[in-house]
Amino acid sequence: MAGFLDNFRWPECGGIDWSEKRNTVASIVAGILFFTGWWVIIDAAVCYKNTDDLNHAFYTCGVFSTLAFFMINAVSNAHVHGDMYEEGCLGRIGTRIWLFIGFLIMFASLIASIWVLFGAYVALGHPVYPGLSVFFQNLLIFFSSIIYKFGRTEDLWG
Repeated sequence: MAGFLDNFRWPECGGIDWSEKRNTVASIVAGILFFTGWWVIIDAAVCYKNTDDLNHAFYTCGVFSTLAFFMINAVSNAHVHGDMYEEGCLGRIGTRIWLFIGFLIMFASLIASIWVLFGAYVALGHPVYPGLSVFFQNLLIFFSSIIYKFGRTEDLWG
């Protein structure tokens, strides 16, 4: 699954060779999504200062999502496939367990943000924007993590 974007061809436009800019474009897009996710929740925190409108406990979804972002992108695809020369602490199995736990935390925080949206805002009739901001923060960080992990190539010189 790690190489499903390897055969993706950028559209030809204006003589720009996008294949050499793949890592740059993926990093910029992932950074913009990550920034936008945190910007949305900061905007909601500024607009809804009362804890009855936006409970401070709901920020933990974004914190765990950010932690999972770093966990997922801390290991390279070569470590997961076992192509590296050094085995490390647990080798390929440990790397896969680390990646699995990172994705588990990412999906758990995304599901928790959906629960926050519907359980604390939609069902109770409160203003929905704080719940949407928690959900969109986690959704944008999730997409950022996926793009940063699988959108880049791991060539040392490319």
